[in-house]
Amino acid sequence: MNLKKRIIASAAAVCAAAMLLSGCGSSNTTNSATGEDSVISYASIEPKSKLIPGDTNETPAAIVLRELFSGLVSYNQDGSTANEVAKSITANDDSSQYTIELNSGWKFTDGTPVTAESFAKAWSYTANATNAQIASSFFSSIKGYDDLQKKGVDKNAQLSGIDVQSDTKMVVTLNAPNSTFPTMLGYTAYMPLPESFYKDPSAFGEHPVGNGPYKFDSWEHNKYIKISRNKDYKGPRKVKNAGIEYRVYTDTAAAYADVQAGNLDLSGVPANAMKTFQTDSNVKAYSQPGSSIMFFTIPERLEHFGRNKEGNLRRQALSMAINRAQIAKKIFNGTRTPAVDFIAPSIPGYTDQLKGKTVFEYNPDEAKKLWDEANKISPWTGPLTFTYSADQSGYKETAEAIVNFWSQAFGVETKTVIVPTFTEMAEQMDTRKTSTPYMMGWSADYPAADDYLVQLYDSSTADGKGANYGDYKNPEFDAFMDKALASSDSETANKYYHEGEEILTQELPNVPLFYMNAIAVSTPNLKNVKFGYDNVPLLDQIQK
Repeated sequence: MNLKKRIIASAAAVCAAAMLLSGCGSSNTTNSATGEDSVISYASIEPKSKLIPGDTNETPAAIVLRELFSGLVSYNQDGSTANEVAKSITANDDSSQYTIELNSGWKFTDGTPVTAESFAKAWSYTANATNAQIASSFFSSIKGYDDLQKKGVDKNAQLSGIDVQSDTKMVVTLNAPNSTFPTMLGYTAYMPLPESFYKDPSAFGEHPVGNGPYKFDSWEHNKYIKISRNKDYKGPRKVKNAGIEYRVYTDTAAAYADVQAGNLDLSGVPANAMKTFQTDSNVKAYSQPGSSIMFFTIPERLEHFGRNKEGNLRRQALSMAINRAQIAKKIFNGTRTPAVDFIAPSIPGYTDQLKGKTVFEYNPDEAKKLWDEANKISPWTGPLTFTYSADQSGYKETAEAIVNFWSQAFGVETKTVIVPTFTEMAEQMDTRKTSTPYMMGWSADYPAADDYLVQLYDSSTADGKGANYGDYKNPEFDAFMDKALASSDSETANKYYHEGEEILTQELPNVPLFYMNAIAVSTPNLKNVKFGYDNVPLLDQIQK
C-alpha cells in the first residue's frame, strides 16, 4: 500500500479491503497432532496476487508472507519493533540517513545467504517502475526513487540512495528526514529476496523462497496454502506449532460452521452470528479492540464526484446520511465503533477531536441540504449505486443499510452491485474499473499514522503505485504529510497529520465508517490465540 508506510494496505489487506480476518469455505479433517507438532488450519480467502513481498498490498497474501520472510525488524504484539535480521539501525542527526548492520549467518530456505545486497536489490526491484510492483511507493522516501519512475528505466536500475558496504552493512540515504523509516522496515515490501527470484519472478510467486520462521510447502489455488516450520530460522520469533494451512473460503458462514464442527481451527465471524458467537458453546470466541478501519472509496473519475465543489458536497452528504451507530449495534452487535478520524484509535496520532469531524455524524437534514446544493450545480440522474464484495463478512448487510439511508435522505433510487469475491473486487480496484463508490477496509501495515494517511491519500501512492485507489491528489495535503514525516517529535508530527486530515474531511476521497474489533472463533482446544496490532491473529503462536 504505498503508503510511505502503506496499503496494508490493504494491505492492504484486510481482508479488509483487502482485507481483514474473514474467510470462506472448504473443509478438511483436522490434524491429530498436539502442541508444537500440530498444524493450525485458518480460514482465509484466495490471494489476488502472487506471493511476492513487493507486489501485494492485501491481507490474504500478507498473512502468508509475514511467516515466510523475515525483515530487518519484526513487530511485537503491541506494534513495537524488534530487530530481526538487523543487528542495529542507526540514524544520523536529522534522520535523513540510516546505517544498517545485519546479523550474520542468516540463510534463505534454498540455502543461499541473506546479505545486505539481498535487501538492497529487492528494494530497488520493487521501487523500479518498469517492474510494476504494487508496493513501489513504499520506497518513495529513499534517494533515487524518482529516477526509477522514469519511463523506460532499465529494470535492473538500482536506488542510488542505498550504499551496500559489505555483506552485513548498508547505508540508506533518504530524500528528506523521516523518523518513521525504521518502523516501516517490518512491512512485507521491505523483505529480502534470494537470487532465484530474479530468474523467474512469476514462478517464484507460486513457490516463494523466504528466510522466515516457516517455509513454503504448496499452494492449490482456491483451496489452500500450506507452510511448515523452518527449523533453520534463527530469529526472535518463537514458533509454537508445526505449520499453518490457510484454507480458502468464499463464505465466512461456511468457515464458521466448520469451526463449530471441529473441522477447522480458526475463522472469522459471519454477520449472522455477530449476536451469538460469544455465547456459542461450540466455539471459543475472541473480540478485542483493533486497528482496522472500514470505509468506502469514491474515485474522483466518477461523474458528479470530482474534486470540485459539487463532488465535495455530494461526498459530505453521503457520509452524513449514514447512521453509523445504528449499523454498529444492529449488524455488528457492538464489535464495530463509529469512526471519527481517518486513523484507528490504537495508532499513535489518532484523535477524537478532529476539526471537521461533524462530517462523520448522522445528520440526514444537513445531508439533504448538501445534496440539494450539489443538484443546483449539476442535477443528479440515474440510480445511486454502491459496490461490495460478497465474501467479506458483514459487507452485504452494511451496504444494504447504507443505500437505504441514502434513499431515505435524498429521495433517489439506490441499488447495490455485488462482486462475488475480494479477488475480483481488488482486480477492479487495481485496473481502475470500479464505476461506483465501493466498500473496502484497511489493516495497518505498520503502527504509524502515515500508514493510514500517506498510504491511502498521498499523491505518491496514486496511479497504481500504492493503496490510493481513488487516485486522490492534493498538493496541500501532500505538503502536510511531508512535514509530518520530517518532524523530529510526535507532537509536531501529529499537528501536521491533523492539518492534513482537516483537508480530507472536506474532500472525503474515502469515507470512514467503523473501527473494527479483532474478532474470531476457534475450536475449544486451541490455546494462545492472540492478535497483533493490525487485528490479524499471531498464527505462529497458536497451539492445540
